[in-house]
Amino acid sequence: MPSANIRVRGDWTRPDPSLLDAFRTRSVANLGDAMDRLGIVDGGIEPIWEGARAVGSALPVLTVAGDNLAVIEALEHIRPGDILMINAFGYNGRAIMGDNLAQRFEHFGATGAVLDGYARDRSIIRDLGFPVFARGLTPAGPFKHGPGTIGEPVAIGGVVVNAGDIVVADDDGVIVIPVERAPEVLAEVVKIEELEASKDAEVAAMRGRST
Repeated sequence: MPSANIRVRGDWTRPDPSLLDAFRTRSVANLGDAMDRLGIVDGGIEPIWEGARAVGSALPVLTVAGDNLAVIEALEHIRPGDILMINAFGYNGRAIMGDNLAQRFEHFGATGAVLDGYARDRSIIRDLGFPVFARGLTPAGPFKHGPGTIGEPVAIGGVVVNAGDIVVADDDGVIVIPVERAPEVLAEVVKIEELEASKDAEVAAMRGRST
């Protein structure tokens, strides 16, 4: 049972795993171009370890600054393929998650976590290989009082995230793709990738002629 001050939305539709798979090799930069440069979370939210990459179905969580009770209770609502999208108001005084929650997220099938807030235990999370994207790091732990929401829309880095949206995150940052736009975005990103490949080939040919 959720705490009295944690509001939980009923179940929502998640994208088919095959649709998520179609985004696994796509870069955030190219997807951003395919979406007219929209849906990109602001650049203050970055991977806490180099090489982190995640693709998943958004599980939105809203919590008050410096408090992670709603994040803990969200464990009960994780389904395989989810990525936690946590609005902690960008607060830098307390970490909303560390290695313990990272291990639990992974155990329940989450593919990553994106925090509009701060994290801790970077080296352990890196060794775990669990992708976490955050505004920064602080060793200070959180309070656990609430209130918060789970499954309702949240804002992450200036982008509205709805439950079941497709989220792609890599070294460049994070993008949120409304699931109803996924087919058109995939079609467009293929064209962009082909154009990028032709440009790379052109540069390679130029280098070959100069040697």
